[in-house]
Amino acid sequence: MLPSNSQEAPTSARALLPIMLFLCLFIGVGSYLHWQGVEFAFYQLPAPIAIIPAIVLAIILSKHNINQAIEQFVGGMSNHNIITMCLIYLLAGAFSAVAKASGGAEAVVNLALNGVPSWFLLPGIFVVAGLIATAMGTSMGTIAAVAPIALGIAQTAGIDPVYMAGAVLGGAMFGDNLSIISDTTIAATRTQGCAMKDKFRQNLGIALPAALLTIVLLFVLNDSAKLESLPINNPLSALPYLVILLMAVFGVNVFVVLFSGIVLAGGTAMLSGDYPLLTFGKDIYAGFSGMQEIFLLSLFIGGLSALMREQGGLRFIQQWVGKRVNKAKSRSFAAQNGIALITALTNLAVANNTVAILVAGDLTKQLAKENEIEAARSASLMDIFACVIQGLIPYGAQALLIGSLFSLSPIVVVSAAWYPMILAAVAVLVMLRRK
Repeated sequence: MLPSNSQEAPTSARALLPIMLFLCLFIGVGSYLHWQGVEFAFYQLPAPIAIIPAIVLAIILSKHNINQAIEQFVGGMSNHNIITMCLIYLLAGAFSAVAKASGGAEAVVNLALNGVPSWFLLPGIFVVAGLIATAMGTSMGTIAAVAPIALGIAQTAGIDPVYMAGAVLGGAMFGDNLSIISDTTIAATRTQGCAMKDKFRQNLGIALPAALLTIVLLFVLNDSAKLESLPINNPLSALPYLVILLMAVFGVNVFVVLFSGIVLAGGTAMLSGDYPLLTFGKDIYAGFSGMQEIFLLSLFIGGLSALMREQGGLRFIQQWVGKRVNKAKSRSFAAQNGIALITALTNLAVANNTVAILVAGDLTKQLAKENEIEAARSASLMDIFACVIQGLIPYGAQALLIGSLFSLSPIVVVSAAWYPMILAAVAVLVMLRRK
């Protein structure tokens, strides 16, 4: 949380230079190489390497000595949310690798293709991801559970994997935004001091129309081939996927869900055929290795965010927005925009929607109170715009995870994340209507 005494809180626009440097390097180099016709342009400069100059710059900009600056950086890396995400990465990678090697991915894809009309596969995945995320309260856990299935369906049905990745990401963000057990919902309601049911009503009036528009768009984009019934050679191998989806729907802890999926995938493969225990172990490790890039980047992002927060970058964003709200003619409308903008800019800096809500919570609550905005509306705006930014930043955990599972650049993934884009537009229209 922000320091309660604003005189003691540092404020510095210069503290935002490191994240700008990282974005310029990561996106700029990839874009330049893409225009030069280089294949896999955004993979030429790995994100964990692109962020190193930004970390060095943040340490140089620190007013503390180098030992204290490095200690702050390491403290940010060890943040609870960062470590939680990294563990989810490892488990998701292991489950995906084991299920694929044991034939479970093929079996569940064939089951899905036999049960869902080809014309509804793309919007159907969005709906499934949304329902699971609402039940689980975590977009990361939802992506880990749904993405391997969605990828297999896209490859078999001839759907563009980019559109499928966007559908999974959008559905996960939709459900996470509405779920009453989501970290973002809990953070938003607690910081703003409102009842969860009131915030849910506010959110539903914006998120549901956005979701319906997204379903229509995905229906238009759905271009799958007409498929005949596909054979399911070993139905038992699909059991791990079905079990983790059911566990997710019933809100079981994401770590329990993924660990159970790994054990079930390996166990059913050993019972059904030639799948030695040592091979099982090697596949788990291969899954871990496949998550190395996003694991490192998430740690580095956590450390960089801590340095920028300590140096006053986030406080600068919040004060800059606050001054413009105070000068506006329509204070109430400007304050709603200010709440949304503070949350969005903070999320851009910290790359974590829950942390962004916690960090910005004090100032947004103050803005809402001074301009007679309901606490539930303030909480709803925070959650919505944190969701929008988190779903659209290529260095966010969600885009990184689904990009790794789909073997796509995270920039390509967010380019097809239609739901966050539509959600932002609908939210702005609602704010104009309530002006």
